[in-house]
Amino acid sequence: MDIAPLPIGFYARSTIDVARELIGCHLVRRVGGRLLVGLIVETEAYLPRGDSASHGYRGRTNSNASMFGRPGLSYVYPIHAKWCFNVVTDREGVPAAVLIRGIEPSLGIAAMIRNRGLTTAGGVIASGPARLCQALLIDRSFDGWDLTVGRRLWIQSGDKDRGSFRTIRTPRIGVTSAQHRRLRFVRVANG
Repeated sequence: MDIAPLPIGFYARSTIDVARELIGCHLVRRVGGRLLVGLIVETEAYLPRGDSASHGYRGRTNSNASMFGRPGLSYVYPIHAKWCFNVVTDREGVPAAVLIRGIEPSLGIAAMIRNRGLTTAGGVIASGPARLCQALLIDRSFDGWDLTVGRRLWIQSGDKDRGSFRTIRTPRIGVTSAQHRRLRFVRVANG
């Protein structure tokens, strides 16, 4: 498997474009000598301006500081005693990020099942941001992590065969503010 991470230039663009184009890329986590890999199938964009659901909407704090960092860093935050993993986009100082909501596991599946405390896959290994973080052992220690280096956690290009799937755009899930905004991107099979 190619381990070249996406470059900073991929992330240093419009958050909506990055959210859409992350669909079909691979999220890779190295744990010891093993790789845990999944195809990104669901994302949500959180915009730098006018987006009241964004953690950066009210300004910079100690807990959201990574969201204001340079493109290509991770922003990991807690929710209900679990974690959510985001990639920082746009440019440094601008609070913009893409939440990775779900992956289709492709390598290290048995380890992901164990990490989740499951006995069988059942289709819910890494669907949903908290499940994804459990499956890949992503926690707050990865907040501010440089995803462009390719060491313990990164994203690389993947299946871009647009003939086999399409990306649809829907309202975001689980937000109470700005829920009407169509900033969620989901991979669906053609046909």
